[in-house]
Amino acid sequence: MGLPIAFIRLLDDSAFFNRATPFVRWIEGFEPHRNEMIFERSSPSCYSSELFASLMSKNQGGFVLAGFAGESACLSTLVDAYHRGHKVAYLADASASHALDDMAASEVHRAISKVSGLYGDVYETTEWIASTLPRKLGGGKNAGG
Repeated sequence: MGLPIAFIRLLDDSAFFNRATPFVRWIEGFEPHRNEMIFERSSPSCYSSELFASLMSKNQGGFVLAGFAGESACLSTLVDAYHRGHKVAYLADASASHALDDMAASEVHRAISKVSGLYGDVYETTEWIASTLPRKLGGGKNAGG
């Protein structure tokens, strides 16, 4: 579809997000390609990257969000986007969350997906793709609806 793709990662001095550790590597199979954007952030929200925030402001913030972790990075980005008047589509099934205390990761993610609807539109990936495809004209079984 020709949509621009951006990868955004947290970098700081902790053991997991420090440039000097192996944990900072991209998840195997989800590495950025040469033609895709890469942003680095210093706190959970993608908007903590000045370059990302600037790009979103110039484009009125319409973007699709998916990733890890739903309860921190995704939710804080959604809240920041909302307060900036930016429109976000959150792909719940293309995202994941950590467990929190006595809540399993799946429970946390279900709750985050519901809360996310307060700040943006929440979709399953196939639902979002179907909503973005051009509608076909005419009748018959292949007609768009």
